[in-house]
Amino acid sequence: MSWVRESKKSWVHRACEHVLKAGPIPKHVAFIMDGNRRFASKNRLERSQGHLMGFDKLAETLEWCLDLGITEVTVYAFSIENFKRSKEEVDGLMELARQKFARLQEEKEELDKHGVCIRVLGNITLLPKDIQEMIAEASNFTKHNSRAILNVCFSYTSRDEICTAMREVAEGVQQGLIQESDISEELLSRCLYTNKSPDPDLLVRTSGEVRLSDFLLWQTTYSVLSFMRVLWPEFSVWHLYGGILHYQRNHAAVQAARDSNRTECERLQKESDYQCVMKVLREDEKTVDNIVLSERLKSYAKERQHRTQIFLKHVESKRESYLNSLLSRENTKSITCSV
Repeated sequence: MSWVRESKKSWVHRACEHVLKAGPIPKHVAFIMDGNRRFASKNRLERSQGHLMGFDKLAETLEWCLDLGITEVTVYAFSIENFKRSKEEVDGLMELARQKFARLQEEKEELDKHGVCIRVLGNITLLPKDIQEMIAEASNFTKHNSRAILNVCFSYTSRDEICTAMREVAEGVQQGLIQESDISEELLSRCLYTNKSPDPDLLVRTSGEVRLSDFLLWQTTYSVLSFMRVLWPEFSVWHLYGGILHYQRNHAAVQAARDSNRTECERLQKESDYQCVMKVLREDEKTVDNIVLSERLKSYAKERQHRTQIFLKHVESKRESYLNSLLSRENTKSITCSV
């Protein structure tokens, strides 16, 4: 099935969408697409067929989300923990990935037409090289699209993501790109795989499980969580509508918590800047009035922002360089094959 779908909606669906849009609509929704194997067992199908039907449901769900005004979707496609499953199942999932990423290349024009950007988030170095190359290709030819964004968490766990971000920060300090005092929640957040995305407003997990399974643990601190008993291949637009209603009922409280956390982070950053400036002044044995102190604080904040921007560009360039190396390898293979 295609990654991009267009279908006609009944007047009932259009009416429901109209009612829902009268309230706040999440801009970013994350899905833990759980229940493919149980669906296959329930319907006496091969596990591979259950995973295939799960992908088809994703394509359908993306269409529903876009119709509602949800412009970014993040899905848990393959956990690093999944490598522990049987070789037969892992090989089947890798083959399904090859088929779907190959289909992406066939649908370049449709993706551009709908403005869909595909990002694959995770430790892709753990994947077979040919899949890494397909991921690099898909990310490259859709990176300029911005109408709708699909983040596919593939070879991903939140613990791996946070550890990777911490290593980047530690290396940044070691290399002198940033100072220890520059480390903050915001800086660490911008070193995560999801650095180009806002945190999800709503997270939906199907299958009846009520845990996050190491998915977006950092990013969903202030997200509305919706756990549904339906198996993912059986997920319907009505379940999505129910998730939106759940989000709307809890939106005010979650937004207030987000705002409070943002204010606290800003306060802590100002306090850190103040301590750093005062340390320098004490070492210089200088006494300054409030006006001079205020100017010093502004100057220090600009210096810190400059340092962190250079550091974050360095982190991003490392990731882009790796993807570009995969593209170069893919292009070399194409030229070799044509010769």
